[in-house]
Formats: sequence, C-alpha cells, structure tokens
Amino acid sequence: RNGKDVTVVVELRARFDEEANLGLADRLQEAGVQVVYGVVGFKTHAKMLLIVRREGRKLRRYVHMGTGNYHAGTARAYTDIGLITANPEIGTDVHLIFQQLSGLAPAIQLSRVLQSPFTLHAGMITRIERERAHALAGRPARIVAKMNALNEPHVIRALYPASQAGVQIDLIVRGACSLRPGLEGISDNIRVRSIVGRFLEHHRVYWFANDGDPELFCASADWLERNLLRRVETCFPILDPELVQRVNEEVLTNYLADNLNAWELRSDGSYRKLSPDGDAMPHSAQTSLLAKICG
Repeated sequence: RNGKDVTVVVELRARFDEEANLGLADRLQEAGVQVVYGVVGFKTHAKMLLIVRREGRKLRRYVHMGTGNYHAGTARAYTDIGLITANPEIGTDVHLIFQQLSGLAPAIQLSRVLQSPFTLHAGMITRIERERAHALAGRPARIVAKMNALNEPHVIRALYPASQAGVQIDLIVRGACSLRPGLEGISDNIRVRSIVGRFLEHHRVYWFANDGDPELFCASADWLERNLLRRVETCFPILDPELVQRVNEEVLTNYLADNLNAWELRSDGSYRKLSPDGDAMPHSAQTSLLAKICG
C-alpha cells in the first residue's frame, strides 16, 4: 500500500496453522502482495526476512534469519535466536534462496548459508569429520550442539567415530535422541542433556572448535532426517565476534551449566535429573536469562 514490492512465502503445511495461514495469504494478496506457497514435495521450514533498500546509488540488503517461526504465540513460549545483519554475502545468499523459492533461480550456489536439502546435511557431516581429523592429529577438537531432536543416521554415524578419535561432544537435545552416549569404545566422549523448564527449548545452535578457528551456526533445522533431507531449511553463520561470544555465553555455556532443569541421557536410554553436586551453586539457564534480560 506504500508502493513497496512485497513477496511472501507462506508454508500452508504448518502444523496447527493451516487454516490461519490460508486466511493470512488471502489478506496479503488482497493488499497486493505476491504470495508463494513453497516448493512441491518439500516443506518450507526456513525463517527468513529480506529488505532491499536503495540507499543513494546503491542497493543494500538487510536480513533477519531465525531459529523460530514468525508466530506471535510461539515467540512468547519458545526460546529462539534471531540474527539481523547487513552482511553482503549473507544478504546475497538469502536473496538467491527467495528467488529459488519463487521460481526465478533454478540453480544457486551460496557462499555463507547452508541450505537443505542441498548443502546442510553434507556441511554438518563435513564439519564433524573435520573435528575427528583434528583429534587424530593431536589437536584440540570439540563439538557443542543444541537442537530439538536428533535421529539422522548419517550424522549419528559421523559422531561415533569422532568420539572414538577423542572429540569432546556435548549435545543439548530437548526431545527424542537416537544416539546413545557413554558407550565404552563407541561414544565415551559424548554427553547428551535435555533442558525442561518454563519455556520450550527451540534454539538450533552448532559450534565446531576447528583447531582454534571456531565456527558457530544457528539454524531452522534439527539434526533430523526430515529437516536435513526433505525440507527447505537454512543454517547461517554468526560472524561478529561479539555476537559469537554472546551466543556461546547465553546458550551453550549457560545451558551446559544448568543443574536444576537438566536431564542427562544415559547409555541405556534412560534419563537422570541433575542436581547441584556438593558445594556447587544451583543454576537454571532459563532463570539466568530472564534475570539478565528482564532485570
């Protein structure tokens, strides 16, 4: 209505929201928005927003990418991460993905963003195997990952040899986890925990030590077969050192230190609720974030 060109990709197969999304799509079209309904056969699960502005004689891209849906209800109840950036490479990648989804770019090559069903699955396995190679060479190697669920067999098969090579692996998996940690000679170096608190844990964060040159990603995708192979998903790097430190402190380090709402997955598939050991101070990850953000 203000003379802007707007394109919106609406996934009609959004669980519990099909009817609401249809109504929203009608309202958008009535306002002059070009509405695209995703890709046939692949649920569009990526969460992206792109603004292209003419500033002087140049076009500049502003991007928001997130781990959670653009949904007012879940925004109040879920824990998620959103990145706002004007990084030119990420902006170009997101622009290409939107062109792909709207049918204008049949073949694309991205420079910074990993995308399923194309590069995300292979990209994660490559990085896991890289940590294994570092460990075998005697270099420090570690993986810390947080997600909703884990069942993709190729990822699990990559994590086991990494553990056997000496990679220290910490997984924060809220829901189902098909990997068995703590098995002698197989997964001795893998620890899995789940956080159950006031909010539903929904971040997807993947950190790789990479021999002193660490990589940190946030994603719309869990390490699930459907997310990595049968959906349109995005996995985006956090490049700013200050933001890398913030995500590490607020998400990874914070949740690994939780000893009040954490449940540890044991090798037999059962969970043990953790509690402060000895003189250790009680720590709730969600409570500490509330105190930091809300004062």
